[in-house]
Amino acid sequence: MTILILLITPFIAALVLAFIGDRRLAPVINIFCSFLTFMVSVALAIEVYNCGAITAGGKFFFVDAFSVYLSVLTAFVSMTTAVFSRGYMQREREHGRVGKVRMRFYHAMFQMFIFAMLLSLLSNNIGVLWISMELATLSTVLLVSLYRTPNAIEAAWKYFILCGVGIAQALFGTVLLYFAAEKVMGEGAEALLWTNLIAVSGKLEPTGLSLAFVFLVVGYGTKVGLVPLHNWLPDAHSEGPTPISAVLSGLLLNVALYALVRCKVLVDGSTHTHYAGDIMMGFGIVSIVVAAFSILRQKDIKRMFSYSSVEHMGIATFAFGLGGATATFGALLHMLMHSLTKSSIFFTVGHACQMHQSQEIAKIKGLFKSNPFVGWTLILGAMAIAGMPPFGVFTSEFLILTAAIKHVPLLVPLILIGLSVAFAGLLRKVQYMVSGDISSYSKPVEAARTPVTLHMALVLALAFYMPNFLNKWFHAAVELLK
Repeated sequence: MTILILLITPFIAALVLAFIGDRRLAPVINIFCSFLTFMVSVALAIEVYNCGAITAGGKFFFVDAFSVYLSVLTAFVSMTTAVFSRGYMQREREHGRVGKVRMRFYHAMFQMFIFAMLLSLLSNNIGVLWISMELATLSTVLLVSLYRTPNAIEAAWKYFILCGVGIAQALFGTVLLYFAAEKVMGEGAEALLWTNLIAVSGKLEPTGLSLAFVFLVVGYGTKVGLVPLHNWLPDAHSEGPTPISAVLSGLLLNVALYALVRCKVLVDGSTHTHYAGDIMMGFGIVSIVVAAFSILRQKDIKRMFSYSSVEHMGIATFAFGLGGATATFGALLHMLMHSLTKSSIFFTVGHACQMHQSQEIAKIKGLFKSNPFVGWTLILGAMAIAGMPPFGVFTSEFLILTAAIKHVPLLVPLILIGLSVAFAGLLRKVQYMVSGDISSYSKPVEAARTPVTLHMALVLALAFYMPNFLNKWFHAAVELLK
């Protein structure tokens, strides 16, 4: 029942907000419904923590330690993003960048996007997973193109086409996966259920499943933003509203990686080789290195941090591909740290861009003096996402590097090169923006302090202490995936 409530809440919220439109209560309803979704996700997490994996709706829905962890993270970041977006979108409205109709789209599609991601995480059916990923794409296309500028429309079109082609590859991989399962389980929906597929993974035909994984990794890898399938991501992040950049980077990439990791578990069980892991490690290494050097070339602050997202999803993908208890634990922790840190960074970036009416790095400077809160949170966020201690990203990267040194030492220099270049590029460019004199075109902006402070406090606290329930939660997920 809790699963159904968790899914129904954002879906009904999307319908209500589509009807309410741009009325005064719309941002408040958006925040309230996001808060309610988060509280229900916590209730579901407690239920899974106490009882283990749960199925509902005649096995149509399924939740275990892995999926419920990402469900809570998705609900939490969407709630804090809703809080941030209230003031941010109001200023966008005042500046004339959006009108009544677009604000209606924004609030309704924001909740529909959350619904689509939660459906992806909680569905027990691989076909429904594919459908919900496509729904997430369609809902965010409208959000990326919200400003209706030529660049925004171009970015939305590129996002739609590339992710559409990618999701078509994932569909073909899903069909091949079904054919492999059909030979063991017979025709019908039972051959599409994760719970059934995991139970018979050792009996699935390895050749067919290996071929299916190639299409699945290309399809869902496009949504993850893995190089060379990442071209949509920098444009979508830079041209859409900043709150959407936060949830795209902090949430959608995680959900796509979740689908990929679930498929890897099936391939591992069928082939009894490291075939799927090797493919993921290859994509991960290439993504780390290419994204790191791409950061050095960026002149747009949101594009720069979008390439940082490509880098960090490459790290998580590499770790899941490497496998083993340490690497898998590090990957799970890295997904959490990246989501909290990157969404916090985009919150502060949004404020900085509104202050200077520009996303160009060269036009943003003097943040320490013009708005100390924005300046300090931006530099701390950049330090955290670059992997400096004592932030949580350092902890997760340390675990992954430890596992890599033990199992694949020849690949460690490539990882270190990528991390070092990204570190230098991010801090060099952010230092320019926060220091120096106040720009003549800087305007005062009231920052949304609560979401940023909460995220950064969690990233810092979790680097020193992990609560027992969260540690147990992660270990349960590791047992499912390693």
